[in-house]
Amino acid sequence: MPIKMNMTKKRALFKAYEDPEFMTSFEARQIRIMSEYLMPLTHFEKLRVKDTIVFFGSARLPAPHQCKAKKERLIAAGEWNDVEEKHFNLRLRYYKDAVRLAYKLTQWSKALPADARRFLICSGGGPGIMEAANRGAAHARGLSVGMNISLPFEQDPNPYITQTLNFEFHYFFMRKFWLMNLAKALVIFPGGYGTLDELFEMLTLVQTRKVQKRLPVVVFGKEYWDEVLNFEAMARWRMIKKEDVKFVHFSDDPEDAFQYLTKNLAEIYLD
Repeated sequence: MPIKMNMTKKRALFKAYEDPEFMTSFEARQIRIMSEYLMPLTHFEKLRVKDTIVFFGSARLPAPHQCKAKKERLIAAGEWNDVEEKHFNLRLRYYKDAVRLAYKLTQWSKALPADARRFLICSGGGPGIMEAANRGAAHARGLSVGMNISLPFEQDPNPYITQTLNFEFHYFFMRKFWLMNLAKALVIFPGGYGTLDELFEMLTLVQTRKVQKRLPVVVFGKEYWDEVLNFEAMARWRMIKKEDVKFVHFSDDPEDAFQYLTKNLAEIYLD
């Protein structure tokens, strides 16, 4: 009589780092965090990226062709008016100014005599001002960095990022670490909660000297920021020191911002 074998189907076996169930588990969280630290580090070292100029700003400031499509929709719906036209022109101008500034900074950085890639444009990787920054660098035929974040509403990386420097993060704090770690200057265009979060976290790090390096900061778009920010009032109320107001340079012109940034970067890091 033949002996019956136990033919119970075995569970597929994986090495621990190949097991998707384990790697996405709570227990493997530390491994995922370390991966988001080590992968960008590897790419930066391989491509000899020494430092960056980081652009912050709203994902809701669309490219010119998107502005035109929105304008046409509002006109068709009878919702176009003087207020919409003013905001339309400002939003379009901010996008174009970000492209222009990133283009000029990339041209300047490419001309520097260095054995490493200096002052690459870096953005949060998404649309709007982030796209404009990467687009300006691409127009100047330079490398640029994108540090995108996975969000419920699917913020896709913009097409102008250098693909070998295009990163997708799950953890906001690891993304913020890499945005700040290589930054030698910051440019803050109009934005919402996310932009304000990034601006004030950076100012807090500078104020408390957790960031020791000197960090030129341009806050771009006076008409917007004059309504949203009032550092002078904070100083009058003794919530910050008067000298803390000088952490930032307000600008409304790409040429002015370019001159301020390049002058300070040259004095701090190139002399």
